[in-house]
Amino acid sequence: MKRELEYFFAALRFFTRLPVPAWVGHGQDQLDHAARYFPLVGILIGGIGAGVTELAALALPLGVAVLLGMAATLLATGAFHEDGFADACDGFGGGWDKAQVLTIMKDSRIGSYAALGAGMMLLTKWNALTELDAAFGPPLLALALIAGHAVSRLASTVLIYFLDYVRDDASSRSKPLAQRMAPHELALATLFGLAPCLLLPFPEMLLALAAAALATLLAAGYFRRRIGGYTGDCLGATQQVSELAFYLGLLCSFT
Repeated sequence: MKRELEYFFAALRFFTRLPVPAWVGHGQDQLDHAARYFPLVGILIGGIGAGVTELAALALPLGVAVLLGMAATLLATGAFHEDGFADACDGFGGGWDKAQVLTIMKDSRIGSYAALGAGMMLLTKWNALTELDAAFGPPLLALALIAGHAVSRLASTVLIYFLDYVRDDASSRSKPLAQRMAPHELALATLFGLAPCLLLPFPEMLLALAAAALATLLAAGYFRRRIGGYTGDCLGATQQVSELAFYLGLLCSFT
């Protein structure tokens, strides 16, 4: 049990800015097995966003409350996945071959593709969540947020399991996670990723899962075709795209 807690806290420390107990320490073995708890971290981050949204909605207009909830998740993660999405937009938008794509994604500067992509992603996500409140109501909006964050992090975990890590430099931040997951680790990640979905209405939940799965499949195929596998930025991009796809799938069920 202690070892599993170390794996979870390693994932929490890697993917967020939330505090971790001092006794956990730092170890390569922890990071090698941390990805199994990626969706569980998503449940926690989604819970933070849902809690802030619901509390803010008690005194503020819904649009402002949703925006504050999104801001809370950005603060909790340090915009970790949004940064990866932005870098992926620049890399795949501006690079013609694998070498160019990888070089551009490693550049810390933000280009036009990143600015436009991140802006459109956040704006669409905000609008989707606002519309979900009208369709679902406040309690189910909170559950949708938690499920969306969990499922989308499962999507990134699936890429780790099925694709090859393509960077060969040791300086990449995601290098410690670039390990082949065992089947039981993916099974545990799947359990955490899908568990919150059971609290959503069944037909709508299935459509949302199908949308997220399709987004993940398309992203994996695109990354494999363009660069032969994934990078850390690809994981962040997949998380963002599949999260948005999950919300849009829920909305489609009400049209």
